[in-house]
Amino acid sequence: MLATLRTAATFGIEAYPVDVEVDVSDGGLPAITMVGLPDTSVRESRERVQSAVRNSGFEFPQRRVTINLSPADIRKVGAAFDLPIALGVLAACGLLPLRHLDDAVVLGELSLDGAVRPIRGTLPIAARARRDGLRSIVLPAANAAEAALVSGLDVVGITSLRETVEVLTGRQPRPAQPSPLGSASPGLQVGHAPSVDLADVKGQALARRALEIAAAGGHNLLFVGPPGAGKSMLARRLPGILPPLTRDEALETTAIHSVAGLLPPTAGLLTAAPFRAPHHTTSNVALVGGGTLPRPGEISLAHNGVLFLDETAEFARHVLDALRQPLEEGTIRIARALRTAVFPARFMLVAAMNPCPCGYHGDPVRVCRCTPPQTDRYRGRLSGPLRDRIDLSVWVPAVPFKAISEAAPGESSACVRRRVSAARVRQSARNRSGTARANARLEGAALARHCALDSSGLRVLDAASRRFHLSARSCHRLMKVARTIADLAGAERITVEHLAEAVQFRLDGS
Repeated sequence: MLATLRTAATFGIEAYPVDVEVDVSDGGLPAITMVGLPDTSVRESRERVQSAVRNSGFEFPQRRVTINLSPADIRKVGAAFDLPIALGVLAACGLLPLRHLDDAVVLGELSLDGAVRPIRGTLPIAARARRDGLRSIVLPAANAAEAALVSGLDVVGITSLRETVEVLTGRQPRPAQPSPLGSASPGLQVGHAPSVDLADVKGQALARRALEIAAAGGHNLLFVGPPGAGKSMLARRLPGILPPLTRDEALETTAIHSVAGLLPPTAGLLTAAPFRAPHHTTSNVALVGGGTLPRPGEISLAHNGVLFLDETAEFARHVLDALRQPLEEGTIRIARALRTAVFPARFMLVAAMNPCPCGYHGDPVRVCRCTPPQTDRYRGRLSGPLRDRIDLSVWVPAVPFKAISEAAPGESSACVRRRVSAARVRQSARNRSGTARANARLEGAALARHCALDSSGLRVLDAASRRFHLSARSCHRLMKVARTIADLAGAERITVEHLAEAVQFRLDGS
């Protein structure tokens, strides 16, 4: 007897449908044959399914079982096919009527005792099922809240193979439809401790100002200064002043973290900007993504959030230069022989580095022991084209301990976040017809319209470009930063004062 069920898999962050066909026949010796380009993890499901079926109180057929995963020209990876394969075997043996699964997609990994374990990529699979006109999805209970984010889909969260059969045959009521937020709080963040506050930073007025401008306009930022000056401390407080993600941004961010398998158990929508801080030994593939089956890298996990590179000059230069194209395009394309995976990668880059190998170049107290060639090589790891894509560069000096101990607490993150959110609202209202929510994304006609300069501003920009040898890209980024400064001030047009402040942040931070 033949049974066919619907399931799905992901490639990149896109889902594609897969049909699981199970044939149980009396011809030949008892065996399990699996076809359809399964990888090792899928082939091993034969043992998992057999044990799960028996330990769930069912009899596994001692006959010839053939399992086909269609389409047969795409490699199947992962353990999410376990549950549909097990249900297909039971249906082919006449133990489960398939009419209950005619318009459903089934997903789930099985343990040997029949328990259903969480999977990755639930959100894009649920969205694809809805687009294909399916009405329900059967999946692990731990992933139910994530799937419930897709409206118009009946979500059946189950915990075991036995429960699945009981629910589908009507001997047990269906679990209640989960809440889209699950047990996640509306402010759930990934990779960021919400307890840190900008009030902890004392002094560093210029760096704090740069942080606020970067947050308000989505600009890239570079901190340069001696060890212990507070560069990392400042950068790690950036997520606390960013506004919440929009609904579309939250769905996109959640989908990326789902495919990467990084969502907490029972988590729903991620509503706060992600914060990623990879170590400087990170490889090229880990940063931009890749692998045989492409997975998102750090730049995609930071999509709609912050990518923080501490000790930037310690990263390999070819790793840093891999950021150049994503910083411009907001996506990363990973080509494989048969398909190309496209991952979103629109993030704020925040970099922190010392001015030289010993860290004390330009320090008024401590003596730098680095030779000029050593300093040049060290700074050269951050290439000119990459520096050209950084909007704000700030020198972060060391603050004496006495000044820190006597200084009053700085302005809190909540206060700064209110100004940032107000600036973002102005940007969204001004650019309703475009795709750019933040000033840093303005391009073409939108850039010329929203960042227009008067004659005085054009003279200032021309003088700055000639004095500091700025490229056309740098000039456009100056205009975007000036637009953000104007938004923070509540001004309708960019003035010379806004542009002059932007120019000071385009200088080399050393």
